[in-house]
Amino acid sequence: MKFRRRFATPGRISGLFAALRDRLAPSSPTSDDDQAAAPDARPRADREITQPERLVGLPPEEIPDLDDLLDAQAAKTTPAGPAWTRWVARWRWPFDRRLSVQVAGVFGGTLLFGYLFAAIVLFPAPIFVSHRSIPRVLGQEEARARETLTAAGFGVGDVEREPHPTAPVGTVIWQDPPAEVVAPEATDVSLILSSGPQRIPVPDVAGYDVEQARSLIEGAGLRVGSTESTQAPTPKNVAVNTRPPAGTTLNPGSSVVLVVSVGAATLRVPTLTGLSIEEARLALETAGLALGTAFEQTTTAVAPGEVFFQEPAAGTLSAPGTVVNVRIARSPR
Repeated sequence: MKFRRRFATPGRISGLFAALRDRLAPSSPTSDDDQAAAPDARPRADREITQPERLVGLPPEEIPDLDDLLDAQAAKTTPAGPAWTRWVARWRWPFDRRLSVQVAGVFGGTLLFGYLFAAIVLFPAPIFVSHRSIPRVLGQEEARARETLTAAGFGVGDVEREPHPTAPVGTVIWQDPPAEVVAPEATDVSLILSSGPQRIPVPDVAGYDVEQARSLIEGAGLRVGSTESTQAPTPKNVAVNTRPPAGTTLNPGSSVVLVVSVGAATLRVPTLTGLSIEEARLALETAGLALGTAFEQTTTAVAPGEVFFQEPAAGTLSAPGTVVNVRIARSPR
């Protein structure tokens, strides 16, 4: 009760004394003289209460309870409606306006202090961030691109490498964010560098015919530089292997040596020492072989114009069509 008396508004006090006056005032005068002597003969419902009247002369037991009078006054002024509207109308806020403003100020100041503490101490960041246009570094080498970005106020982020058919190795082929984009200062720019053309693995052509093997190599983006023959248990004119071997990665357009079989070593190379060049050719063709290159060299081992050296050596087993190289004696001058 003391709490409610203390924080009751002046309007509530006026209503309280008005209710007490209506209850304790004497009856209205009935005679004309009494009516003339009365300060205001209007009905009490129409009288305007401008000042509370004192409760004088009443014994303590007849003074009404303050809570009951406040509830009665609230019931008179509460509009008809649901129960919750009447409860809201009778609610008495326990704080005055000044205290409410103080509480709101303390609460707002606490929020502001917490925000500033988090922004400055926990998560520091510049208050005013300038924005700049990202420079173009495409086509530059990595070192030059780093210098360009640093001079413009940006950083370098992730650096990756990818193959490119035409860009030289180590040059920038992509940047993220792209050039001319306006971004905050100190933004990291990711770079992708060229690792050169896409390297091509040499195809495995062993067991294919010579023409088919050539087509496979050229279809992979390489080329056949030369063809070599070798003895192998495979049929004649069948690819045996390549140099470099299959699986080796090369740049596009690189040359590959194709090794072709001349058949199994079933023929014995005849002896050509002491024969003339024509006699050696005839002996090799008769054995199923072929004459290769013939070099002249000064020697006294045999008569001039005769064979004194052959490769492969006489008696070696060779495949049909194997080429035999010889050296012809030349007279000393």
